Amino acid sequence: MRIVSVNVGRAKDAEWAGDLRRTAIDKRAVAGRVAVRENGLAGDERADVAHHGHPDQAVYAYAREDYDWWEPQMGRELRDGQFGENLTTIGADVTGALLGERWRVGSAVIEVMGPRVPCVVFRNWLDERGWVRRFTEAGRPGAYFRVIEQGELGAGDEIEVLVRPAGSVTIAESFLAYNGDRDLMRKLIAYPGHGEKWDKIAGRVLKS
Repeated sequence: MRIVSVNVGRAKDAEWAGDLRRTAIDKRAVAGRVAVRENGLAGDERADVAHHGHPDQAVYAYAREDYDWWEPQMGRELRDGQFGENLTTIGADVTGALLGERWRVGSAVIEVMGPRVPCVVFRNWLDERGWVRRFTEAGRPGAYFRVIEQGELGAGDEIEVLVRPAGSVTIAESFLAYNGDRDLMRKLIAYPGHGEKWDKIAGRVLKS
């Protein structure tokens, strides 16, 4: 399990980028060592801090294997960073990672906090018809992490899984919970290490 690409991007004006009209979804691979700070990677930016600026979304990872699955579905090649992820992985089961699972990458330690939820900016960036529905149905959302120990990392670094907490749910299960599976949501919020944002989401799901 290792990192095949480290990707960062700066916010840019874009008419298609939702109400904000500004986005940093265009992440590009960088060479060398990259500092991992409390709220993300050095040189990276998140334009929509209201929806993507929480420390639980400091780092986003997506699996190269999932890109390989998407390419024939979309009929085009997909470069590392195309989905806006900071870390493109290979050999790691990102979809099967548990909330609260901790990875050491380089000298940094990061913790799995939840799945990526598709939005209008993601749809417009890829210019794919029905993209939000298709991405949701595919169940390959990638994972957001918070930073536990700051450090540095780079392409080629091994991923070491330090902790897989008992009683947690996977990224796949948390994505289903977000999208309305009440049983999985109850299991998720019963796990004491779930992020604070999940309590608000659970209120929506369990009352619907």
